[in-house]
Amino acid sequence: MTRRPERALARPSTHALSPAPNEREPAVRPWAVTAGEYLIFHLGGDPYALPIVAIQEILKLLPITEVPRAPRGIAGIASVRGRLVTVLDLRRRFGLSELERDRRTRILLVDGGEETLGLLVDEVRGVQRFEATQIEPPHVLGGDPPPHVAGVGRNDETWCMLLDLRPVLEDRS
Repeated sequence: MTRRPERALARPSTHALSPAPNEREPAVRPWAVTAGEYLIFHLGGDPYALPIVAIQEILKLLPITEVPRAPRGIAGIASVRGRLVTVLDLRRRFGLSELERDRRTRILLVDGGEETLGLLVDEVRGVQRFEATQIEPPHVLGGDPPPHVAGVGRNDETWCMLLDLRPVLEDRS
């Protein structure tokens, strides 16, 4: 099976999301947030973002088959062009209230390491570029930031929570 070049180029480099071996993890994860273009999406009315290079594809909502006894954060599986993809429900993973899926709901396909995974989001808003000076540490949100928030992107037009995919993908609950 040959891989389409645009998909290969869109795959994130693992070293950009992971610390060097034997390196203690700092309080702010600089490898997870860098200047660049981010895909902005909403969950529970709040804006979130992922580096555009982490996104393989954006899909309209597909039928999702629930898997018996699957962890709560897993919405189920979906068939994407004949290939089964595990779909994670980010609302559940982040402890947000359930919301009925509608025509704005999207599935973001990302590289989950050993497999492609789908991330269920309420709505995709667009792409925004953040320069390094526009990215702040997650503690600006106040309190103890959740492990999946690596920083806050802020400019004149918008602000959003920049996600660190590692804790999202590693959490099997």
